[in-house]
Amino acid sequence: MTFPGLPPDASASDSEVRHLLADFASKQAGPGWYVVNDNVMGGRSEGGFRLRHGELYFAGRTNTDGGGFSSIRTEAVEFDLSQYRGIRLRVKGDGRRYTWRLTTDARWRGREIGYWADFDTTAGAWVTTDIPFSRFIPRFRGTRLDGPELNPGRITGMGLMIYDKLDGPFELRLASVQAY
Repeated sequence: MTFPGLPPDASASDSEVRHLLADFASKQAGPGWYVVNDNVMGGRSEGGFRLRHGELYFAGRTNTDGGGFSSIRTEAVEFDLSQYRGIRLRVKGDGRRYTWRLTTDARWRGREIGYWADFDTTAGAWVTTDIPFSRFIPRFRGTRLDGPELNPGRITGMGLMIYDKLDGPFELRLASVQAY
């Protein structure tokens, strides 16, 4: 699926130009999402999502006995974000650490590279989190790679993951995703 996003916007109080990538409260078409949990490698974590009250609600339980992650990802997108500095998330979390994931057309041994950047949440509080593109680390199945660096002009997918090496329930509400 190709989703060019919405046109850049600037609020009256903020001269910074932003590009809306996903807004779960609007009627605009957006990228579809799907679940990838650690059971693809024999793990026991459970997680999923639903859209509710204009938010994407991501919740489940991680189990570090085999994998220890749960994630949701977009279907294929095509975003040229080369004129922006990073990703801005509006989230309400549970105090755990989450990871925002981007993909491009970059490959390692013919396989898709994921670019990961961790962010912390505050239990029960809405926060806006800015993740500069410079913080995204190339990884293949969790293993850190030496490169290539993220090319924000060639984004082909994005996702949300919990992989904080803790067992237990997790819950994150996502209101919007922007490039800033």
